[in-house]
Amino acid sequence: MSAILGVSGLAESVRFKRAHFPGLDEREYRILQGFDAAAALVVDGEVVAAAAEERFNRNKQTGDFPVQAIGYCLKQAGLSLSDVDEIAHCFDYAPFGEIFSLDATSAKLYEEVFSKQALLEQIKDHCPQFPAERVHQVGHHLSHAASAYFTSGWDNCLVVVLDAMGETQSGSIFRGSNGQLEKLREISANDSIGILYSLVTYHLGFDFNSDEYKIMGLAPYGDPKQFEGVFQRMLECRADGTVRIPILRLNRTRDERENYLKTREWLSHNLIPARDPGDDITQVHRDVAAALQAALNRAILHICGHFGASTGMRRIAMAGGVALNCSANGKLTRSGLFDEVYVQPAAGDDGAALGAALHRASLRNEIINKRFPVPFLGPSHASSETAAALRDFAGAIKVTQFNSLEETCERAAKMISAGKVIAWHRGRMEYGPRALGNRSILADASNPEMRDRVNAMVKKREAFRPFAPAVSIEQVHRWFDVAPMTSLPYMIATVNVREEYRATLPAITHVDGSARVQTVAAADNPAFHTLLKAVGRETGREIVLNTSFNVKGQPIVNTPREAVETFLGTGIDCLFIEDNLVVRA
Repeated sequence: MSAILGVSGLAESVRFKRAHFPGLDEREYRILQGFDAAAALVVDGEVVAAAAEERFNRNKQTGDFPVQAIGYCLKQAGLSLSDVDEIAHCFDYAPFGEIFSLDATSAKLYEEVFSKQALLEQIKDHCPQFPAERVHQVGHHLSHAASAYFTSGWDNCLVVVLDAMGETQSGSIFRGSNGQLEKLREISANDSIGILYSLVTYHLGFDFNSDEYKIMGLAPYGDPKQFEGVFQRMLECRADGTVRIPILRLNRTRDERENYLKTREWLSHNLIPARDPGDDITQVHRDVAAALQAALNRAILHICGHFGASTGMRRIAMAGGVALNCSANGKLTRSGLFDEVYVQPAAGDDGAALGAALHRASLRNEIINKRFPVPFLGPSHASSETAAALRDFAGAIKVTQFNSLEETCERAAKMISAGKVIAWHRGRMEYGPRALGNRSILADASNPEMRDRVNAMVKKREAFRPFAPAVSIEQVHRWFDVAPMTSLPYMIATVNVREEYRATLPAITHVDGSARVQTVAAADNPAFHTLLKAVGRETGREIVLNTSFNVKGQPIVNTPREAVETFLGTGIDCLFIEDNLVVRA
């Protein structure tokens, strides 16, 4: 047996920036690398467990060393740390060490945050006695590429990684062939479409490296043509399949580079004035969001299309934070540039932990490349833990226990069809940013008031943001403009709602007629599929509004206790934990 533990995050990154760049606006402390710490365990080439550290320490997007996620992964596999053959970290700055020696602050940054010694210090603190010689660093984009290629199920495909930046690059294009990844081209971090998207996100009053998905949701409300010319100047598509972003090259001094000060100044002078987070969102902000999304779509189609054509490959696997942009993924899927598009569902840096482990396993020739199942790789909780949580809240809740899954689903379906908002906590937690039916808030997709109600009373988030539908795979073609039995299990690409049903499904149809669909098959999630079938018997539609079980600023719930606490702190009508119905006393 071999066991390889992949980890992500840069534990000292935030601390270093606060120490060396004091007095910044609080939002500026997110302009750095190293968030989304996670652990993933690969045993004999199979992924057996994976989870983000935020789900355990409850600090959203934390970059802290993932000690609790590691503990969970080992427990899930029935292993101890001494059984682990390797720890693989998804950054390798060693080839670039000399660059950091050019000034004192950069040298300290390398020493305290990026170096292998810094990683070994973290492992020594949290995993004592683990041998240093069995700790390996894997390049960031190689980790992302491995996470996509080795879970695609394809021997041969194009692999594209796009994010804010790895060590020095923002894009990497690989040929995946017969178990090997061959790098074809890199795009410099000086031309990062991910950084540009994040800086405009920041300029619009949202958080860098956090709120980009909100801009994606805002974009359909705007007119991209209002700022098309400005974004044409910002982003140039080059004949070699790469992109160039001149405004990212304006920053010369250490302080300017750290927080992109000259780029932000350029945006204020040439785009619109920066929006304060507390100000109203106006039409001009919507138009900027629309133009930004159009620029991203243009860049992705250009990069992927060029290398698809030059290699002749008709399948593409993608990862990296930019690959979480569902609108761009939908455009790419519908473009006809590829016969098949696969986006690894934990495409952000939490998924790079998985990729680091898979890459090291591939060097041992242990990988069996098969399509990633729906990533229920996090913890499940024993009935005794659920019972203890329910007892602890006995004075605040009333509990009804059902005798079977079918009985539970019948009651839940009746409540959904009656206009109730329910929380659904069952089985193993999802890995990645999407709730896919085990840690979800669910409601009737046909109720015209439901979107506003869930936004305001439950999620406590911006009203413009859309909700996604979960639909049985048997009915996906009925409501959405896709072929019968189209599999979209990861909620990672938009499709069009059939025009005749857009008014029928107002809670999940975005203003542009699109929806971020999740298909549910009995083989992937039998309990959630059973629920959708029960909803179909009540409403005629095997479809629900599905959003993550959390409130604004909080990670998705993990434990039964967190589920009850979150339920009691929101406007959710009831909570189903396994076969228990929980309502307020």
